[in-house]
Amino acid sequence: MSTTKRKADEQELRASIVEYFVTVPDPRVERTRLHPLVSVLVLSLCAVVCGADSFVAIEHFGRAKEAWLKTFLDFPHGIPSHDTIGRIFAALNPRALGDAFRGWVSAVARLTRGEVVAIDGKTLRRSFLDAGSAAFVHMVSAWATRNHIVLGQVKTDEKSNEITAIPQLLKLLEIKGCLVTIDAMGCQKAIVSQIVAAKADYLIAVKDNQPTLRADLENVFAKLRRDPKGLTLDFHQTRDVGHGRTEVRRCWTTDLAEAVSQWKEWSSLRSLVLIESQRTANGKTTTEQRYYISSAVKLSAATALQGARAHWGIENELHWVLDVAFREDECRVRVGNAAANFAVTRHLALNLLKSVPGIKVGIKTRRLRAGWDHDFLLRVLGSAA
Repeated sequence: MSTTKRKADEQELRASIVEYFVTVPDPRVERTRLHPLVSVLVLSLCAVVCGADSFVAIEHFGRAKEAWLKTFLDFPHGIPSHDTIGRIFAALNPRALGDAFRGWVSAVARLTRGEVVAIDGKTLRRSFLDAGSAAFVHMVSAWATRNHIVLGQVKTDEKSNEITAIPQLLKLLEIKGCLVTIDAMGCQKAIVSQIVAAKADYLIAVKDNQPTLRADLENVFAKLRRDPKGLTLDFHQTRDVGHGRTEVRRCWTTDLAEAVSQWKEWSSLRSLVLIESQRTANGKTTTEQRYYISSAVKLSAATALQGARAHWGIENELHWVLDVAFREDECRVRVGNAAANFAVTRHLALNLLKSVPGIKVGIKTRRLRAGWDHDFLLRVLGSAA
């Protein structure tokens, strides 16, 4: 490849990441806009990709890479200070930044029919304002378990919880044909109705926050397991051995949804699910039973078990990675909207790093390599093209 062609390709890759931020409204008054908003946001994203976990680190990354950054970003007054970057993140509307994030996702990710979309929340543990404050920032995210990317996120309102945040997130997502999985917090009639209205199916855990529904499910499966009726009860089992333990998972599904006393109140309720996990370690065996409801017609036990297990991908592949590779729980960013906006930036950085093909190392090592190698960083940014 000629030098001219390579430079043209690099410029195109750089421009592709810039375009997703141009629609974000600038919260600053005109006279204080010494540094273009797009340049600050792209600088911050590049720095987070390369290992920065604070505004101070972003500033130092910018100063170290200033000459390179100026080949595609405008910094008429030099690299902004960490205080300036922090003020911008604190004032920025998280919803606007989230819209830009979803613009990238919709451009690079196509959810296939049957994709499991897991929705779950995570608290940013150092996002309180003072030692006596209980006002942590809590983000609810949607995770595509097959594509292994974050689809979107919203911050829960103060004095609220995931029950109010989940509907806001669902409004922002294109989930047609997907199977949406949510823990028991999302077991709400309005939420399942919203999922069905979006032409998706749901698989939602049922616990004691819905005592009547839970009791009905327990009774239905107790009767069916004692006296199975033909093909109304499907069964599937898996067995895993490793790390000194054995885990057997058994799943039963039935389409006898009308056996639930409130079944007409739960939109398009079609299938009931029981999953039993039996773990043996150090000579001790424990058994746990979990119940689910689903709108999927004639949901097989194998599919239900796969969907329930896939849901935990949001814990293992998103929340755990954010804590270990991005040190999210140690991040002390907290003023205004800064914590929520920094979380969105981390999610976008994670998506970009995961989207680089042919790399068989973890996210932490990818961040290090991006910081060392401009060519690799360009490949990461090229994931936005």
